[in-house]
Amino acid sequence: MFTGFPVAALDFYEDLEADNSKSWWTAHKSVYDECVREPMTALLAELEPRFGAGKVFRPYRDVRFSKDKTPYKTHQGGFVDAASGLGYYVQVDASGLFVAGGFYQHTPDRVARYRTAVDGALRGGQLETITGDLRAAGFEIGGDRLKTKPRGFADDHPRIELLRHRSLTAGRSYGSPRWLSTARTATEVAAAWTALEPLVEWAADVLGDPS
Repeated sequence: MFTGFPVAALDFYEDLEADNSKSWWTAHKSVYDECVREPMTALLAELEPRFGAGKVFRPYRDVRFSKDKTPYKTHQGGFVDAASGLGYYVQVDASGLFVAGGFYQHTPDRVARYRTAVDGALRGGQLETITGDLRAAGFEIGGDRLKTKPRGFADDHPRIELLRHRSLTAGRSYGSPRWLSTARTATEVAAAWTALEPLVEWAADVLGDPS
């Protein structure tokens, strides 16, 4: 049963940021297991009947192609796939709770389908309304996007800002409210994911599977 993320989870990541080493991790792994991984697993299990099965991400960084060789992630993420490369995300780190949703996996065919949809009055208008409602609800719109306009579209296109995106997410940081260490966290995450549902469903309908 999910009972919240204890303060020790946030302290764990604050200390890890200060000493991201194998020796520190080994000495404190029991804290990670009990205060981070187990609550995240329990949270996703509680939300599964409503949103589907979730995945708890591994704590190890892939450092093969990175100049930063620190071995461990300084956050714990959980994800529910609604379709390939899109769905619902939840994270805990030293600053507290973060919740997001949308699509992150972009291939040329997916970007083309996305821009065709955004260019159209019906689908593009739907996405404008969805992102506007999310902003009004306190979410920040993010994702990988071009600094300039995409090729083939006019500068004054009514949805030029959305057309710049190659991936599109909406996220909200909650910090560390008192309820983070209680079962209420599951209710708050479920409410956020419900608010994100129109964005996730729009993306699932439009993008299809990557090729």
